[in-house]
Amino acid sequence: MARKRLTQVFPFLIPLRVWQRKRCFYLKMRMDGRKYARERGDLLPYIGFETRSRMLNPATGADMTYQQNKVHNLKLAARMLNGVVIRPGETFSFWQLVRHADREEPYRDALTLRDGAIVPEYGGGLCQHSNLLYWMFLHSPLSIVERHAHGIKAFPLPDPEIPEGVDATVGEGWLDLKAANETGQPIQIEIEFMGEYVYGRIRLAEPPKYRLEVFTRNLRYTRLGEGVQQTVDVYRRRVDVRTGLWREEFLYHNRCLVGYPLPSQVPILEGP
Repeated sequence: MARKRLTQVFPFLIPLRVWQRKRCFYLKMRMDGRKYARERGDLLPYIGFETRSRMLNPATGADMTYQQNKVHNLKLAARMLNGVVIRPGETFSFWQLVRHADREEPYRDALTLRDGAIVPEYGGGLCQHSNLLYWMFLHSPLSIVERHAHGIKAFPLPDPEIPEGVDATVGEGWLDLKAANETGQPIQIEIEFMGEYVYGRIRLAEPPKYRLEVFTRNLRYTRLGEGVQQTVDVYRRRVDVRTGLWREEFLYHNRCLVGYPLPSQVPILEGP
């Protein structure tokens, strides 16, 4: 039998534990020697990459009120993200920017993954921003400093043009998304809402000299006991926009559990 955490035995300690983790979380960042991006500015002239993500996902199977609440939460957080300039030598931190997004207007309860289950939670749904930002960062000159994959993929992706294995989960006090600007030019984040989509753009001070293409190989599903694990290899191709010459690099191997029934045509290997 798995040993229970103290907060599982004494649930009334949860608020104290969360407060403690958040204090340590931000104190560690104050002492880590990094300079975190905080300033917003006028839009830089060149678009290095643009993408979009559908905000409402009926595939969750949950009350769509929570989806609407998620849109509200995304818009609150975007106020802190839109226009942020990451100058040379600075690091982007999702939580350094978003931590006070609900100071003037509160978040609403929206769906989040908690202990393997989808539950409504205050400020839920912000992982859609971290997913979008991570996909943008992979197509930018920024260097990924911290990223955490979802341990469980709870429902199908709403955007089929984005491949598997390029998600990023965040949890204040526990998990952050960070990217460092190790180039010689400023890099800017732009977030915009239009219709049913949230759009993300990487803006640059200079015309991009190369194009980045992220893709995957070896997508597999393996049955492990009563569950199914997804594994995939993530690659990136760097293409010179002037000559067309390119080089390819392996980025990482991603794995997660699948928390929903797969279509019948998807092959599932039998695990050990």
